[in-house]
Amino acid sequence: MLAMNLAAPASAQTGPVEAEDSAAPDRYNLHGQFTSVTQWHGPFNSPYQGPNSLQPHEPRMETVDLTLYLGLRLWKGAEFYVNPEIDQGFGLSSTLGMAGFSSGESYKLGNWTPYYKTQRAFLRQTLDLEGPTVEVEDGPNQLAGRRGEQSLTLTAGKFSIVDIFDTNPYAHDPKSDFLNWSIIDAGAFDYGGDAWGFTYGTAAEWTMKDWTLRGGFFALSTEPGSVKIDSSFAQNSVVLEAERRYQWQGQPGALKVLWFIDRGRMGRFDQATALSQATGAPASAAAVREFQSKTGYVLNLAQALGEHGGLFARWSQNDGKTESFDFTDINTSLSVGGTLDGTAWGRCNDRVGLAGVVNGLSSQAKAYFAAGGTGLLIGDGQLPNYGSEKIIEAYYSAQLAPHLSASLNFQRVQNPAYNRDRGPVSIYGVRIHADF
Repeated sequence: MLAMNLAAPASAQTGPVEAEDSAAPDRYNLHGQFTSVTQWHGPFNSPYQGPNSLQPHEPRMETVDLTLYLGLRLWKGAEFYVNPEIDQGFGLSSTLGMAGFSSGESYKLGNWTPYYKTQRAFLRQTLDLEGPTVEVEDGPNQLAGRRGEQSLTLTAGKFSIVDIFDTNPYAHDPKSDFLNWSIIDAGAFDYGGDAWGFTYGTAAEWTMKDWTLRGGFFALSTEPGSVKIDSSFAQNSVVLEAERRYQWQGQPGALKVLWFIDRGRMGRFDQATALSQATGAPASAAAVREFQSKTGYVLNLAQALGEHGGLFARWSQNDGKTESFDFTDINTSLSVGGTLDGTAWGRCNDRVGLAGVVNGLSSQAKAYFAAGGTGLLIGDGQLPNYGSEKIIEAYYSAQLAPHLSASLNFQRVQNPAYNRDRGPVSIYGVRIHADF
């Protein structure tokens, strides 16, 4: 799932700068990017398969996307952005078979023929509060200028919830760092979005010197995993997040606490399993859908270790009573990892990363998948031997030229889709990324 940080404070300088020392704010900007990810795996143990299983034998799969980031300053503090994008390709097994899927550049659907999407189109209004100002650098979906160190930012339109919430500087962008879904995002954060991970909504951010408080109201898709968004907002999600920035041993860090509630038509696992037992048919959450709520939370830590690297950790959990709505089939998740640049070996623009994640299901979800149920990404037709899905990911990103990098990626997946009878799977990847 594609994500980028839309919040200008994330890339602003940490200290105040006098306004007269800066050039006039940019009126417009244009950036672009190209990313290609190719992944493959060798054969693995697979005694049986279901409708959503990772295939034990399949060719290399590739995804390609080309995006433009156009920005325009409308009036004081107001900016409008639009991101036209062309996509092509498929993830492994059509993005099925692992709850922590292997590529954040893969969507829940694909096409070998290039197709167009306007992934983002949103308005951002920033209101400066009292206090000094800080410099804002030019970048994708960010116009150069200044903002108050204390500010109120309102964002409305079409974008991804994880553009603003659950961000982390060390694990969040599949174009430049890790690839696995449950490492770049909190696995149990069932955030709303269409099959590409984007939705309509509004978010507010109140930024102080050491704190930021965020809240947002967003539309869910029309039904779990749908390509369409419920534009009536009858099915919706509320997300709240508090961020505390601090210094530890002289190095910056941040701790975020996030809570969400999804409200929509979704099936309860226990009702679907009971119906399966009564009829003898495979469990189906779709057969028992009714309007209800799903809640969860995320703890998100980022800690710099000197100028050249840092560590991250995320713990997330949702109530585990209902089917996953728009993200993936995870009820609990713990990820830990870190990144380091190549300064120590004379390659300061290179980066290496290592992370691990453990994903789990609730007791109700285990029974549902054991009864033949399917989810957004997983469903082997049976689950007689449940095990936590454990994934290790490592990557090396090499800067080949200004604005051009190539990465090698490796992931080792134990118990894909929580199934001890399948795997382990070794997944290899190559990523090419260019931007301007």
